[in-house]
Amino acid sequence: MRGVKIIERTLVAIPIMFGVAIAVFFFVRLTPGDPVDIMLGETGAVSAAEMEQLRSEFNLDEPLHVQLWIFLRDVLRGDFGYSYILKRPVIELVIERLPATIELATGALMFSLIVAIPIGIISAVRQNSLLDRFSMAGAFLGISMPSFWLGIILIMIFAVYLKWLPAQGRISFDVHLEVITGFFVIDSIITRNWPALVSTIKHLILPSIALGAAVAAIVARVLRSGMLETLRSDYVTLARSKGAPERTVVMKHSLRNALIPTVTVVGLQVGVLLGGNMIVETVFSWPGLGSLVVNAIFNRDFPLIQASVMIYALIFVAANLLVDILYTYLNPKITL
Repeated sequence: MRGVKIIERTLVAIPIMFGVAIAVFFFVRLTPGDPVDIMLGETGAVSAAEMEQLRSEFNLDEPLHVQLWIFLRDVLRGDFGYSYILKRPVIELVIERLPATIELATGALMFSLIVAIPIGIISAVRQNSLLDRFSMAGAFLGISMPSFWLGIILIMIFAVYLKWLPAQGRISFDVHLEVITGFFVIDSIITRNWPALVSTIKHLILPSIALGAAVAAIVARVLRSGMLETLRSDYVTLARSKGAPERTVVMKHSLRNALIPTVTVVGLQVGVLLGGNMIVETVFSWPGLGSLVVNAIFNRDFPLIQASVMIYALIFVAANLLVDILYTYLNPKITL
């Protein structure tokens, strides 16, 4: 029965993705600037005939509804077109850059959970203590700081002054790594290339902190609120009256129920991690999908922008479906 429900929820994503495709098609064309002018340059050295030929090649001379039909038809065939600037199939560019983005988002998510869960639990158990106040002040600061500003500060401290960690890229130039999956951490482990693994992790630390700091702050505050609510509930009082150890009360009875709203927030923050990585990837020269999209926006590379946004939306939908499935394990009374 659960498998059928999962299939049903997965099929719901089809009209969502269809709506995203239409929305991104129109929005990218509302941006000022002509992609043909950018491709050929606004120097006046190119004739009008050459510009019209290029517009015809990319169907930019067709009416808007015809362009939309061509786009949707090609998407249904799995064809996202060619990049105007890079002259390569868009799907190849996305697949090439996506592992770096997922690796960074995963690192940021791991950092946020490792920091947020202990802080949320301790702050709830020791409510109004000095540690609680200090933790919540730090969480407020983490929410308030823009990721690009935090990234620059981290680079200045740990890369420029202390020289502990690298400031850009995914791996050192003098370290060779055989790329198999595109995920450098996994590839380093598969090939047992330990210098590459160390270099990859060092390059991953600063951008993961910059991207995951705000998520850690939000998750910590939500978990603390959930823990405070469950710690005052009747079933926790009953468990304590039966003589259950405080550790069991906190970790088994309180934490498990407090994780339900927390999982919701984490699922939503996956979209934030993917969307916010554009700025962080640019600051740290991280060769992921985010930095590719930023360049595509500047160059009015419509096919590349459209494909990237659809990939972001698909990952966001998949993350929310995973959250719904986790609900049923955290609380069997909840159904999909």
